[in-house]
Amino acid sequence: MVETTGGGPQDGAAEVLDRPLPDGVRRKVVQIVADGFGGLTVAELPAQLRQYARFTPTRRAKFAGNAMAAALETDPLFRQRIGEKLREAEPELTGALDSGSPPPAADPLDVAAAAYVLRPPGWVKLVTAAGEEAQRADAERADEETRAELERLRAELDRARDHTRAETERLRAELDAAKKETDSLHRKLRSALADVKRGEAALRKLRGEMEAVRAEGQTQVSAAESETRRLKARLGETEAALEAARRAAREGRSVEDMRVRLLLDTVLDATQGLRRELALPPVSVRPAETVDAVEPGRMTPKDIAARALSEDDPAVLDQLLALPQAHLVVDGYNVTKTGYPQMPLEKQRLRLLGQLAQLAAQTGAEVTCVFDGAELVAPVLLAPPRGVRVLFSKPGVTADELIRQLVRAEPPGRPVIVASTDREVADGVARAGARPVASAVLLKRLS
Repeated sequence: MVETTGGGPQDGAAEVLDRPLPDGVRRKVVQIVADGFGGLTVAELPAQLRQYARFTPTRRAKFAGNAMAAALETDPLFRQRIGEKLREAEPELTGALDSGSPPPAADPLDVAAAAYVLRPPGWVKLVTAAGEEAQRADAERADEETRAELERLRAELDRARDHTRAETERLRAELDAAKKETDSLHRKLRSALADVKRGEAALRKLRGEMEAVRAEGQTQVSAAESETRRLKARLGETEAALEAARRAAREGRSVEDMRVRLLLDTVLDATQGLRRELALPPVSVRPAETVDAVEPGRMTPKDIAARALSEDDPAVLDQLLALPQAHLVVDGYNVTKTGYPQMPLEKQRLRLLGQLAQLAAQTGAEVTCVFDGAELVAPVLLAPPRGVRVLFSKPGVTADELIRQLVRAEPPGRPVIVASTDREVADGVARAGARPVASAVLLKRLS
């Protein structure tokens, strides 16, 4: 239905579409607006469409389709501008519409969309015809799809029938085979039942024979048990007689031995009681050791100090370590920071301990190396070398205090040598009876 207003029957703008715009035509219209959108300035666009001015035609059609369709319908000026862009893009199609004779080979949807935008006389009929054509195309397409689906379903039905027929034949063959197998199993079962009956008869016969054998065995076992009891009684009597004979011989032989042993135990008990009463210690001194004299080869740390050697001569250290049971105590970091302070602490420790191990192997002296625990940032994982005792001072205790404790722990008279440049340490260990040696002397000896 076409309504006209005072513009006359040739004024296409007065025509009104009395039905919704077909979907196919609407998509084409939105695409035309999206393509012509970019050729307009922001001022030429309706206010509601200016936010989409920088969008691409594809994004514009996707996100602003409804807004563009509404603006095209309600804003004649915007529709006129889009129509001008369409005339520039499709001159042949728009020229044919203006002349009133659309090209017959053109797509009806394109013709209807262009007519909707340009609004030539009779555009409503073109849009309506395009919608009806699209509906007929959709109906034909649906009919074609329905026929194709029907053919597909018929083919599937034929395949299903063939499959059912083949499956029926297979099941029938399997049923026949199962019947034959059942008949065979029945025959085997009857034969097995006959065998079972014969086996039961044989079993009853064997049970009777077994009962007879068991009775005879019970009789023989009873006779054997009676004989065993008799032999055990005779064996017990024989063992009792033998034990009585042994006891009599032992008592007759050990009377004198018993008297002598009793006397010896009495003397030993009396001697031990006397030792406990007098609290006598074990004899540790021999008579020859009470004579005052000088033994050859015996020297003390003071004797070494009195010899004509320089204090920084490594020979002093060799002579000290040659004393019997000598004990060398090393102030570790004092020595390493004197000899090679530029090395990391870990490498200082490893180098010094390796040299001390060689010194201990050469001299046979006891060697203890003391490090200050305050220098550590973490527990040390260290395997001490052979012959060297490695100690770290506890928290709150310095290495100097630990060295003085080690010196005080030694018995008076034992040669103890302390290697340290610290004057306080040297004076303290000297008062305790140890012999201080400078760290430089030890370093010379190790090198």
